[in-house]
Amino acid sequence: MSRISAFTTSSIFGLVGLAVALPAPAMAQDDPATDSENAPIIVTAQRREEKQIDVPITITAIGQDQLKTANIRNLADISKVTPGLRFDNASAFFQPTIRGVGTPVTTSGGGSNVGIYIDGFYSPNPLAADFQLMNVQSIQVLKGPQGTLFGRNTTGGAILVQTADPSTVTAVETKVTVSRFNQVKAQGYATVGLTDDIAVDVEGQYSRGDGWKTNIVTGQEVGDYRNWSVRTGIKAQLSSDVSVLLRYQHNHTNDPNPALVSSYRDPVFGEGQPYYAGPGETTYDPDEIASAYPIFIHNTSDVVQGTIKADLGFADLASYSQYRRERVDSSISLDYNGTPFLALGLPNKNSTWSQEFLLNSKPGGRLQWTTGLFAFSNKDIYVTYIDNFYPTRVRLGGNGTTTQTFAGYIDATYELAPNLFLTGGVRYSHDRVVNAYWNTRYLAPAYTMADGTVVPAPDGIVDVPDISSNHWTPRAVIRYKPDDQSSIYASYTKGYKAEIIDVGGSCENPTGNLFTGPFECNPIKPEKIDAYEVGYKFDNRVVSLDLSAFYYDYRNLQVSLYLQGGQASIINAAKAKIYGIDGQLSVRVTERLRVTAAGAWTHARYTEFNHAPVFTTCNPAAAGLTLADYAPTGVCGNGAAFYLQGTAIGQEPVTLRHTRMQRAPDFTGNAGIHYTADAGGGTLQLSGIAAYSSKVYFGPSGSQFYQKAYATLALRAQWTDETDRFTVAVFGDNVTDKRYKTTVQSGGNGVGANWNEPATYGIEFGYRY
Repeated sequence: MSRISAFTTSSIFGLVGLAVALPAPAMAQDDPATDSENAPIIVTAQRREEKQIDVPITITAIGQDQLKTANIRNLADISKVTPGLRFDNASAFFQPTIRGVGTPVTTSGGGSNVGIYIDGFYSPNPLAADFQLMNVQSIQVLKGPQGTLFGRNTTGGAILVQTADPSTVTAVETKVTVSRFNQVKAQGYATVGLTDDIAVDVEGQYSRGDGWKTNIVTGQEVGDYRNWSVRTGIKAQLSSDVSVLLRYQHNHTNDPNPALVSSYRDPVFGEGQPYYAGPGETTYDPDEIASAYPIFIHNTSDVVQGTIKADLGFADLASYSQYRRERVDSSISLDYNGTPFLALGLPNKNSTWSQEFLLNSKPGGRLQWTTGLFAFSNKDIYVTYIDNFYPTRVRLGGNGTTTQTFAGYIDATYELAPNLFLTGGVRYSHDRVVNAYWNTRYLAPAYTMADGTVVPAPDGIVDVPDISSNHWTPRAVIRYKPDDQSSIYASYTKGYKAEIIDVGGSCENPTGNLFTGPFECNPIKPEKIDAYEVGYKFDNRVVSLDLSAFYYDYRNLQVSLYLQGGQASIINAAKAKIYGIDGQLSVRVTERLRVTAAGAWTHARYTEFNHAPVFTTCNPAAAGLTLADYAPTGVCGNGAAFYLQGTAIGQEPVTLRHTRMQRAPDFTGNAGIHYTADAGGGTLQLSGIAAYSSKVYFGPSGSQFYQKAYATLALRAQWTDETDRFTVAVFGDNVTDKRYKTTVQSGGNGVGANWNEPATYGIEFGYRY
């Protein structure tokens, strides 16, 4: 904290001082409404139900109505209404980033920096994290490290998704949506009581579409998808104090779009595929790709969950038991120019079990506390194939890990004096990586060390020693309530992203392991973050205002380096400082008109980035080198187009300082409007939301591969009949047809860009009972 600049310090405390000095916002109005839209917002950010205004965390809470009016169709869409949040894909990998804290790491056991929890259950797999929203009641985005109450891999924050429990009150809801590119989605939900104490529900959905891209090599349209899922549950109220909920869910997706990548170019870097001497075709068009091979991503998952809740009299106990099994198979082209060079198959098998016990004190009283125990095990297996002759596959390699965590935590809030609260908490975590291994190239029965020693590898398997680490993640908060409608707080929190073994990079690839030595398989240190935040919240059910300022000290960043042949290595290479201001405002102008605005200014910079992965064209003459200079380190061979600067003979590794962090735009914001009117014997709802992002860098170094600033607009008009059963809506997403890069994928064989969906419009029919 001592190194925070004077400007940052004065900005942070000046913000809170201004908030305290401001009078409570007021508007000409009738008595505050009592409908659900005006009710206090209830959140579970501290593992218990509380009013949002009383929670000293920056939270974007999105209710069921807002999910509909903002055309939020999947989890990634919530970035439209959440400043400071990005969702990116590295092919099949789903990678959220909050306030510049995210990860480009795509190795076995790597995980995300943003924890995703669905009905209290942790969903760890970045290959299956995005999903279509089904019967969702609310989504909460918690910004900042959540290491005390949520634990490992929440350095950026957490996303909490809450769905409805089965109910003994019979209800049915169906919805059919038809939109551009022959997209059709059908959804259904039903719940019924079998007895007064037992209820069941079932929900399902099916979606399909034709895509909007053309493969210029084959002339065929690509991007068609077929997804479906089903979920069912049974809830039994065993007594007045005990309930049990059992759930099963199956998902199946067949959607190649995250991997449909055209070649990248910009005025500074140039072209993403300039030199390969093959018969390829290159395209930079957002609606085209160039691939000699079929590209696909298939994902299936099965989830079984059990929730037990019991009133113990002095406290409430909850038990969360989960088993998840996910299978992802993908095949991608590595050159982005249509050359029949290399198609890479990347099947993944992932299984997870977790158990958590959560004990909460009863509401009321000067002391509120939460304590719990958490156990988690995740087995991750990756296989690598050459898919040039798909469906015939040639086994190239593979790797696997089992990641385990055992943790205990306690968090308590005490009212020191009237309206003055002190919160303190701590979590102890013991993490292990066990049963790690990597496969030799083509499952060779031996491999050669750097000194020439030949080491046996039975069945092509090389076992890696287990590793373990212990972590303490505390938090401390002081909060003051000037009145029932406002709150001021200052907090300190700590988080970490768990240690990993780079079985998919430095262990497996001797020429790509540039910084740790061939086959050493060094553990990658845990990332650590210390976060300081001050904030002000106001809510009188007509005006809602949240303001916060934050400062992060972020260390040991785990960075992926994409090398020749698509191989990646991971290193601890960077330190960063992040600070900024976050705000959101909602105003109910009249009983029929509500306007919203939100914005986040985030100054995220690498303060020191050793061995920064700056990509350089394989053009020996321009660099004053010869191909012989490249050969000893294995770069610029096999038709590679790029190499990492500093890895050829005679070159020094690149060190960057005060460089922008990747996926961290300086400013993001949104503004929305929602109007309700009587029309045609029913209710008409008109809504629109505009979202903006400043320039963002995708390169691991934060200095290459960018998307300039852009804005999008979504519109919706929905009519509901007087019985509140039938609805019809027309909508448009990205109605101005703004095209922008959603991610850039960089590797030795080329640099490619994925683009957003063009303007989309459609109609939706709904019925509920």
